[in-house]
Amino acid sequence: MRKIRVVGLLVIALMLFNQQVSNGCTNFLISKGASIDGSTMITYAADSHTLYGELYFQPAADHPEGAMRKIYEWDTGILLGEIPQPAHTYSVIGNMNEFQLAIAETTFGGRSELSEQNGAIMDYGSLIYVTLQRAKTAREAIEVMTGLVEEFGYYSSGESFSIADPEEVWILEMIGKGQGEKGAVWVAMRIPDGFISGHANQARITTFPLNDSKNCLYSKDVISFAREKGWYTGTNKDFSFSDVYAPVDFGAARFCDARVWAGFNKVAGGMAQYTDYAKGNVETAGENNFPSNRLPLWVKPDKQLDVQDVMDMMRDHFEGTDLDMTQDLGAGPYGLPYRWRGLTWEVDSVEYCNERAISTQQTGFSFVAQCRSWLPDPIGGILWFGVDDAYSSCYVPMYCGITEIPECFAVGNGDLLTYSETAAFWTFSQVANYAYLRYSDMIIDIKLVQRELEDKFVAFVPVVDKAAETLYNTVSDAQARKFITEFSANEAENMTKRWKELYHYLIVKYTDGNIKRESNGEFERTETGMPASPIFAGYPEWWYKAVVNATGDHFKVIGNSH
Repeated sequence: MRKIRVVGLLVIALMLFNQQVSNGCTNFLISKGASIDGSTMITYAADSHTLYGELYFQPAADHPEGAMRKIYEWDTGILLGEIPQPAHTYSVIGNMNEFQLAIAETTFGGRSELSEQNGAIMDYGSLIYVTLQRAKTAREAIEVMTGLVEEFGYYSSGESFSIADPEEVWILEMIGKGQGEKGAVWVAMRIPDGFISGHANQARITTFPLNDSKNCLYSKDVISFAREKGWYTGTNKDFSFSDVYAPVDFGAARFCDARVWAGFNKVAGGMAQYTDYAKGNVETAGENNFPSNRLPLWVKPDKQLDVQDVMDMMRDHFEGTDLDMTQDLGAGPYGLPYRWRGLTWEVDSVEYCNERAISTQQTGFSFVAQCRSWLPDPIGGILWFGVDDAYSSCYVPMYCGITEIPECFAVGNGDLLTYSETAAFWTFSQVANYAYLRYSDMIIDIKLVQRELEDKFVAFVPVVDKAAETLYNTVSDAQARKFITEFSANEAENMTKRWKELYHYLIVKYTDGNIKRESNGEFERTETGMPASPIFAGYPEWWYKAVVNATGDHFKVIGNSH
């Protein structure tokens, strides 16, 4: 096993100065009954043009009476204040703790007048990582998060949180109270068993049950606060959290909810009826003039999902839909499903947009957090973790009970301005960015290796589970953790090594715009050992026609071309 770097709390706090998670994340939530093995799952893509892909680690710790924890704003690294430490904090790997509690987020912003709160110190990122150190279950996490903002104020704008434990999956939506008032208004809903949900930078909870604490929790003033502000005058039962605190517009539908629609569309029928909404056409009706054609908060998948189905939900560019990013002229001759930012642009004073898909080039890291109730907690939780663009990344299993972080994912092993030969982020970024040059061909090679590795990991996990559980029950918790730590680290390092080999292969195969010929897995040579003449693939016919349509006779050959 290669040397593994353990990152302490202080290092993580300092590294937060370089983290900026923009309004660009995507989450899906999978209940026990919606998964094939009875696990719960949540996903997260941390999308930001300034976010580096690394795996955070906060070891379990005991704290003396009076100990304080500094709170740094997640997006900027600004020191906001301090809060008291509890006597003991739990171990946290990325966004999952040692009790299989997992938390993710997307920012929805909401009413701008609620985005600032004097004296507040709990921002959305701190809420996640502080809560993971203090809570064991999803319900307890909701209690901790809402208690923290009530006591110390809420620093961020509107936020949707995905919260999962081995039994339940919840969505919590929260927005601050603005200047002059402390804390936040919020609603949390449990995803019904057998259903899936999702959110992507737009608040998703509309109406909610007022007397069902098993499935819905909310702040006591979530409705009365809106009434005081003059934002709502209807009945309590018709109150819609999203429509009051974060009204939907074209951008919320097209750039945000369209991603949820796309993910649902991969696993559930009936999504065609929401195509118009996903394209940004928001219809309103009723006394409150709320949107009438919105996506439902949850849907039932056509079949129970395994972890690879959920990984595939995170890999989408609207393929096969009206928003397919591989089909318009902007995709170029090789079907590139990415558009360099900004998200909107103008021609002759008319504003146009690029699509914002689930998979995007600026992802720092993404994951599928899987919680499994039938195993001891340190073994039951797996953070399937990947770096860079989720479509061309690879998810490797990081058990939640590991005690060290693989060097390839370690905080401090490079950053977005510092290349590191041993960092997985830079290795995966090299492959992705090279593939962008001839995407339709190279992505085929990439997906083959991606599937090869992920199939292997999925096959290995049950064997590792059994061995680790035996160690846990017959030897010790420490030995079980040592075993899963070595497994997770080795697989992460081997995956990174395999991806380097893939990069070298792509460089050789596609250099200079040509494609090398292959036979039986080897590049072809002539009888004398020279490289076989490559394939001059050129461009597709439709692209040549587009060039002629744009340039007329500029490139027309006159007379004999030989």
